[in-house]
Amino acid sequence: MENLHPKMPIRPLEGIRVVEFAGLGPVPFCGMLLADLGADVVRIDRPGTKPQGASDIQGRGKRSIALNLKDPQDNLTARELMQAADIVMEGLRPKVMERLGLGPLPAMKANPKLIYGRMTGWGQDGPLAEQAGHDINYIAITGALAAIGAANTPPPPPLNLLGDYGGGALYLAMGLLAGLHHAGKTGQGQVIDAAIVDGTLSLMTPIHWLKQSKMWVNERNSNLLDGAAHFYSTYVCADGKYIAVGAIESKFYEILCNKLELGDDLRQQQYEKEKWPVFKSVLSGIFASQPLSHWVKLFEATDACVAPVEDMLCAADHPHIKARGSMLTLDDVLQPAPAPRFSNTASYIASKPPAIDGDRKQILHDWGIG
Repeated sequence: MENLHPKMPIRPLEGIRVVEFAGLGPVPFCGMLLADLGADVVRIDRPGTKPQGASDIQGRGKRSIALNLKDPQDNLTARELMQAADIVMEGLRPKVMERLGLGPLPAMKANPKLIYGRMTGWGQDGPLAEQAGHDINYIAITGALAAIGAANTPPPPPLNLLGDYGGGALYLAMGLLAGLHHAGKTGQGQVIDAAIVDGTLSLMTPIHWLKQSKMWVNERNSNLLDGAAHFYSTYVCADGKYIAVGAIESKFYEILCNKLELGDDLRQQQYEKEKWPVFKSVLSGIFASQPLSHWVKLFEATDACVAPVEDMLCAADHPHIKARGSMLTLDDVLQPAPAPRFSNTASYIASKPPAIDGDRKQILHDWGIG
């Protein structure tokens, strides 16, 4: 997939109108997901916002109108857009939208079926609700950050994928679509309080299950999935590149052992945790003896659950990603293709990122405003 879809087939959210108040982090990403699925996402930008052009990947498929929300006429236009929308989403601190007269109460009075999504780090209430924060702060209080990284070292930030986008944007998207489904059946809209701390804690459910099942200890780098196990970790190769091993199940572990010609001690004591540091040292020595290409060829077409660790650019050239068209180039900007995929309706990028305020007239016409 190298450019916009030529035939423009119907998409799952075709006909759904979304107002996105411009911001950073989870909200624009959530808006991109909805736009990829066919929603008409109108982004309300601030006047004077510096354009990003084709590099504004999260703006793809959206339209832009610039409004000064403190200006009475522009504020009225924003309220009219909200009245015509199915979904509104914003990522400002609690009470900011209320001070602008754009909070959920007047919006839903004018539009009872409206789904009003509020994306914050701490949530709409609680002692930290109005305090500043970022992804690393939100995941810090949930226990998620403390579980990541090597033992006896500060836990490393896992980019901002876990909080902003996993616990934030994806939970916001799920909440918006669930609310939309409910409104379609009942005619009743509602407010979606999507807090990154809540979403991150929800993502930790399987780890809490492991702990309650006595399969997880509360010490970093001491568990099956946190890098302690020799069969679920990463290793450096002779050329300085990395390889990932995930041979958890015994049948996959057996293939790993056969390919690496491991001794009986490693074969027969896979889950002996006290042996893991020693076994890991053995595998480290083996993988360090050959370049990554050697190991990729050795494990090709096997179920050993071994894969090269690709960087963001090289990932686009991986044969599997290439075959599925999971990355695409639009205006010379490499970016992930829409996901997930649907059997009867397509997901695709309908338009390039918008120019700031470049769609004002068309938006107002299409939405019957003015």
